[in-house]
Amino acid sequence: MSDHCSTGNGPEQEQLAPNADVRAAEKVRSFPHAPGVYLMKDAAGRVIYVGKAKDLRNRAGSYFLKAAAEDPRTARLVPEIRDIDYLQAESEVDALLMEARLIKDIQPKFNQDLKDDKTFPYLEIRTDEDFPRVAFTREPSPRGVKLYGPFASAAGLRGAIQVLQKVFKFRTCNLDIDADDPKWRWFRPCLLASIRQCTAPCNLRISKEEYRKDIRRLQKFLEGNKKALLEELRQEMAEAAQALRYEEAARLRDEIHLLETLDQRGELDTHVQPEVFHVDPKRGLTGLQRVLRLERAPRVIEGVDIAHLAGRETVASLVQFIDGLPFKPGYRHFRIREVSGPDDPASIREVVARRFHRLREENEVFPDLLLIDGGKGQLHAALTAFEVLELQPPTVIALAKRLEEIHLPDQEEPLRLKRHSFALRLLQYVRDEAHRFAQHYHHILRRKSTLGE
Repeated sequence: MSDHCSTGNGPEQEQLAPNADVRAAEKVRSFPHAPGVYLMKDAAGRVIYVGKAKDLRNRAGSYFLKAAAEDPRTARLVPEIRDIDYLQAESEVDALLMEARLIKDIQPKFNQDLKDDKTFPYLEIRTDEDFPRVAFTREPSPRGVKLYGPFASAAGLRGAIQVLQKVFKFRTCNLDIDADDPKWRWFRPCLLASIRQCTAPCNLRISKEEYRKDIRRLQKFLEGNKKALLEELRQEMAEAAQALRYEEAARLRDEIHLLETLDQRGELDTHVQPEVFHVDPKRGLTGLQRVLRLERAPRVIEGVDIAHLAGRETVASLVQFIDGLPFKPGYRHFRIREVSGPDDPASIREVVARRFHRLREENEVFPDLLLIDGGKGQLHAALTAFEVLELQPPTVIALAKRLEEIHLPDQEEPLRLKRHSFALRLLQYVRDEAHRFAQHYHHILRRKSTLGE
């Protein structure tokens, strides 16, 4: 799709394309000047296109102008648009990642890209090796690595790795180098050693300790301490230009640009993609039984999440897992009725009350485990709902995303599991699936009659 952008606050009446929907065009004028994702629907309410924007109002509004109706890339889309909505994001990168997630979920007819199972790339440092290698990957190893990403641009990440290698001189090969094996002293290094882009640990030209110092410097750079390095590169570029070494100055300019693209990445905890990190359902359930001290493994797990839409509406999602796997027929959505404004604990209390009141009325079996997205406040709100209903709750826990702490009833201190714990992985899968489902436009923006419980 083209990247037209209007300059005003939205499409004016006289600017509209002849076949544009007036109501949808008018709706765009209420969109914020902020990054996010816009979602276009046809007359049947189906999502037909998902797009990202740096400025939602300007970008979405451009589709209703005459130029978009005449552009071959958008001409077929414009006449079918009958409604449009948006989800605001914190940054352009967050919008890009959100767009990819929604397109994979919804499969809109006018989105040709991002429908496949290709995931965003990560930079991976194999910290469990004597001489840690640095790699581009779309399938991170489950342990023994330090990950950075996901990154918005595969090409940008590959280019940045090449630039970083010139600075930090790490290896990118797949050799299994043992620092204590003298045979490596007779190994012939590759060309990267000759051009001084690698310190040749494969030939034991550098000690394990010195090599790891370089890796720690790389990690500090990736974690935000790059200002000094960029300043050094800019100084070299200026000196090269002043000495009329224009080719060198251009190369340094390109290297600076590639390093700056490293900012174009999402937060790992925010944008974990379920197709990237493997979850072992059986071992996850066994782990939950052990760490939560349950009599038996929880066969049925339900997860609840709250989402705020366009700053006005609040909805909730409920997902159901059976034997550690998603059970889509058990998914539910709720429009929050009794809470005004963004109040997550109160919304959690309402959703849990409605869900379990209904299960009791229909004489249905409760889940073995109820997972709430949040911390102590959300957990207390869920338990309050059971008290009001005078119901004996199932096992209820809350998973706080920032530190991945598990909050339990009647326990002051949260439970902290190892990052690669099978039990934690399964809880994260349930939590992230609830969050994804809450954001899933096809369900979120249904009419009121189908958005309820």
